[in-house]
Amino acid sequence: MTDTELPDLAIVYEHPEWFEPLFAALDRHGVSYVKVPLAGNTFDPAASPAPARVVFSRVAMSSFLREPEHPIFYAQSLFEHWQGQGTRVVNASALNIDTSKARQMSLIARLGLKGPATRVAHRQADIPKAADGLRYPVLVKADIGGAGAGITRYETPEKLAEAAGEKWCPVGVNGLSLIQEYAPRRDGKITRVETLGGKYLYAIDIESPGDAFDLCPADACLVRPGAPTLTMTKTTPPLEIIEAVERLAVAGELEIGGIEYLVDDRDGSVLFYDINGLSNFVAKPVEVLGFDPHDNLVEWLKGIVAEQSIKAEKAA
Repeated sequence: MTDTELPDLAIVYEHPEWFEPLFAALDRHGVSYVKVPLAGNTFDPAASPAPARVVFSRVAMSSFLREPEHPIFYAQSLFEHWQGQGTRVVNASALNIDTSKARQMSLIARLGLKGPATRVAHRQADIPKAADGLRYPVLVKADIGGAGAGITRYETPEKLAEAAGEKWCPVGVNGLSLIQEYAPRRDGKITRVETLGGKYLYAIDIESPGDAFDLCPADACLVRPGAPTLTMTKTTPPLEIIEAVERLAVAGELEIGGIEYLVDDRDGSVLFYDINGLSNFVAKPVEVLGFDPHDNLVEWLKGIVAEQSIKAEKAA
């Protein structure tokens, strides 16, 4: 297949249902695209050209929960292979920040923003000592998470030491754990801000019962067995928070994605704690937001496809 015969866009994904709203929006806008599920995918490092002029990464960090042979690290190699051939892979660079909460917290600090006090360990035996100086309760998180996976709260140093000694503490599929001060959420909510092209798109407050950590607001998340009941409300953060979110998105090379923060009820400080390179947007978007952000996303993708088409014509 020649470059002129290629589809405009390839959607590369792991979850078989999460992207139906995106596919529907692409159909509405008349974009030619192909679906590329990562299950069953292989590539030849000396060949295997990309399946479209533009590839859009929709790789979920929570994929390790659904499949032990998850595609998180495979996708990084695949995308770098296609990029080496000159293909535009949208959001590929976001995988670097998406695949490590430790790198996320470092980026937040480098930009002069505040996050929960955090320590990082790669051995369970080091977790209790790493927590020295942190206020209890603390959370231990897997470095690669998703859907609130692998977050456990420990009320005392003794409980943490017991869990670490028995190797019960959460550990990421890359072997890293984060130990983080628990911050009570003001009004029981967190705020998720969605960005597109490094710019603010919308924000929602998400309220959950108790201390639920699974706060995914998308349609497919809300229907999962055992998923918490969430209340989602459109909001507009203060300008300084929007500016901070945009700085994080650009510095993290997040072409599309969500950034989450909470207000610490102890002192009113704003704590940024999650940078997410996959965004399914909010369930019932027109009802919650007054518009469907998938339309904004598709228009933006069409602009990237047009840019790549011009480049291909000039190179021909």
